[in-house]
Amino acid sequence: MDVAANIHRFPMAEPVGFAYPPCYRELQENEPLARVRMAYGMEARLITRHADVRAVLADPRFSRAATAGVDIPRSSPVMLHDASIVTMDPPEHTRLRRMVAQAFTKRGVEAMRPRVVESVARLLDAMEEQGPPADLVTALAQPLPILAICALFGVVDDRSDTFRELAHTMFTGTEQTAVESAFGEIMAMITALVAERRRTASEDLLGRLVSACDDDDRLSEEELVGLALALLVGGFENSAQEIANCAALVLRSPDHLAELRARPDLVPSAVEEVLRFAPLSVTGGLVRIAVDDVELGSGTIRKGEAVIIDTQSANLDPAVFDDPTEMDIHRSPNPHLIFGHGAHRCIGAELARMELQVSLGSLLQRFPRLALAVPAEDIPFTGGMLRGPACLPVTW
Repeated sequence: MDVAANIHRFPMAEPVGFAYPPCYRELQENEPLARVRMAYGMEARLITRHADVRAVLADPRFSRAATAGVDIPRSSPVMLHDASIVTMDPPEHTRLRRMVAQAFTKRGVEAMRPRVVESVARLLDAMEEQGPPADLVTALAQPLPILAICALFGVVDDRSDTFRELAHTMFTGTEQTAVESAFGEIMAMITALVAERRRTASEDLLGRLVSACDDDDRLSEEELVGLALALLVGGFENSAQEIANCAALVLRSPDHLAELRARPDLVPSAVEEVLRFAPLSVTGGLVRIAVDDVELGSGTIRKGEAVIIDTQSANLDPAVFDDPTEMDIHRSPNPHLIFGHGAHRCIGAELARMELQVSLGSLLQRFPRLALAVPAEDIPFTGGMLRGPACLPVTW
């Protein structure tokens, strides 16, 4: 089918709590390749059906590299670093991904589990010592992912807190100057870290990347900084928001809470359902440019058109998920696309899963009377590119 001539403003609406706006379901049904405009950049097609989203993510004719230097549609004024791994296509993308892939395999992530368990225990110790009520966002959700990713990079001093604050501003800030300033400060910090590794060799992940740049000539300086940026920033904010989403969704449902306490073996399944159900972003996934005419199940994308992936609509597609607007911690199979698909599938997916499983499992075990300290409908949410509870008051 051809797309209607209407051009919609995107995002069209904000979720209310964890409910994704019904206007996207209407687009999915009636205009699955809708024309949209964002706050910045060119017109695009919004892809909302699960089958179409999966096809776009797997098809090399939808190029990330073609977006470099282009005024792509976006909600943020900040343009991505040109040499970032997220703006590359194979084989360049494959070359960079292989350099860091081993740290993020299931085996590599399982090797990190004891450290994450220890970090969660320390964070919960501090929360318990402070006493109720506590904010789970500041007590657990925000500090845990940055501790994990900074440990991989050998950043074990107080700079991890600075990285966390700046990354949070980049993804949730709504003021242009603040977002641009945070981006600039993070780039400066990464450049300084690279200089440190050059002065003092290290076997951490960043040290190995610097060696690949200087000794083996497998990385350019620009690629090195861009890759470090993508891993450090990308490894934090998404996981932080999802940890908060996970806790909020479980705590607001007495039935889910009781079942997970009785059956801790359901925690991995519950985590997958939270990943599918919670609207993490209302600004779409990474933009791609069609480098050829491409036929999708719902119509044709023309060469040169930009496409925006609406992962949340795909994860609520009734053609794939029974009762998609209901959270079902037993859902199986659960082919959600929150981590993407194809060459650009999130390299940190297994790390994020593990952090979520450890966080939820530890919370339920450590605090058998854990409960929301405010009505679920009063939980405030962040704005910007990523969305999650701005604070999550709990008691026990």
